[in-house]
Order: sequence, then C-alpha cells, then structure tokens
Amino acid sequence: MNSSIHASAVLAGPKAVLIRGASGCGKSRLAWELIEAAAQGALPFARLVADDRAYIEAHHGRLLVRPAPVLAGLLEIRGLGIRHLPYEPVAVVGLVVDLAAPDAARLPEPAALTVTLAGITLPRLPVLPGHAALPAVLAFLKSLPAAN
Repeated sequence: MNSSIHASAVLAGPKAVLIRGASGCGKSRLAWELIEAAAQGALPFARLVADDRAYIEAHHGRLLVRPAPVLAGLLEIRGLGIRHLPYEPVAVVGLVVDLAAPDAARLPEPAALTVTLAGITLPRLPVLPGHAALPAVLAFLKSLPAAN
C-alpha cells in the first residue's frame, strides 16, 4: 500500500535519499544540492525522484519512493519558482535524511541512526536545525561499503 508523505527524494547513485522535514526547512534545496553535486562530479549520478510530496511503499523488503503524479519532474527553487527536471519514476530508498531533527546531535545515539518506514528499517541521518545537510549526506554516501 502506498503512503503519501511530505518529503523530497533524489536518486543518488544506486539508491535514493529520502529527505524529510517541516515546510521551509530545506528539503527542495538539499534535493537541488545533490543534483548539482553530481553535475560537479562529487557524486557519480543524481536525479530527482520527488519534491514536496512522495509516495512510499514496502516491496520485497525494500522501501520504494515515487513522485506524486501531479508533481513528477517538478522542483521548487526558492527565488526562482518551479523548475522542470528529468526525474526517476521510482527508486529504492537507501538513506532517510531528517532536516532540523530535534534528536540530531554532534555524536548521535545509535538509535537515532535508523528509522523504520512501512516496516523497512533504513539508515537515518538526523541534521541539526540550521546546519548544512549536504556535507553529511555526501560523507554518508561516499563512505558506504561497495556492496550497498
């Protein structure tokens, strides 16, 4: 069963980064930063999956993310408005980023580093309010074991 959530998602390499947080906290900005990081060579590949509204579902032990059909390929860039971008219609989630997370810490507790969505447990990166998320996300993605 699909669940609609307020989130953005970017396919960054083989798996998607699901970006959650309150309205205005920078979900779309982080999505754009990931796409630009790939364009600059900091990631091998990145493409928009969803912005603002995403559908998630468990499928064969993996969490899938899809864009809301009416928003597919659209990304809001503050100060510029809505932009049309190439997008992936579905991706497997490999990381959940929670922006302005109340439990974020310099050295987070192990329990804060995973989250279960639709019955699937995933790595979680809680980001302190007001902190840039991109460096931590890039560090996570670049330090993954080769099998991921």
